[in-house]
Amino acid sequence: MIRDINPEGRDHSDLADSASRGRRVADPEAVPVRPAVSVIMLRDGSDGLEVFIQHRVSTMDFAADVVVFPGGRVDPVDFDTAPSIAVPDPAVHTSAWSRSTIAEEAEGWRVLLATAVREVEEETSAVLDPAGLTPWANWVTPVGMPKRFDTYFYTTAAGELSSAQHRTTEAHTSEWRSVTGILNAEDDGRLKLMRPTFVLLRELVDYSSVAEALRAERSIDPARPERPSSRGR
Repeated sequence: MIRDINPEGRDHSDLADSASRGRRVADPEAVPVRPAVSVIMLRDGSDGLEVFIQHRVSTMDFAADVVVFPGGRVDPVDFDTAPSIAVPDPAVHTSAWSRSTIAEEAEGWRVLLATAVREVEEETSAVLDPAGLTPWANWVTPVGMPKRFDTYFYTTAAGELSSAQHRTTEAHTSEWRSVTGILNAEDDGRLKLMRPTFVLLRELVDYSSVAEALRAERSIDPARPERPSSRGR
């Protein structure tokens, strides 16, 4: 359920890192699965689609030294701001997440959008319009990890958000970078991607423009990998 959250501390939403894969968990089934949101901010570039990414610091105890999208865990404050979230067609969100855990909460999709707006503003200074957020994917951290997340990914057209900047201390750098450039850097070992990030970028590389990507019809089936992986292969 979406209310299974811990108000202490903060963890961001990419799902695993190579260091934590070797960490033993006394009771893997007892690790709570916490709801989180990640936003794929898109813009058109000279080399195809570009996304805003963050390079996590190597000292983090989770998802260290990997590339992530802005986002983070659902916090209690998001339940307070959720009622003010307005979108033209709520059915778009309830339908998109109908197979996900969030479907158990009547207004849970509003909480996710509230989280997306808050996290992106905190981490990049960009202020999102909830109406511009498109549900894209849902990934759940595998059993056996010391921390687990039920992460909801959105896409959004950057537009005025192109001025997004680096603000989070959990990453040493933030930047706009082409999807193909990120995948090429991962392929030759210059960047590290977790499986969800890798898979979502591989999907996006097939679109020639932001408009084309946002028009794509998607049926979202929650991805629940059996074990963590540092690559999407």
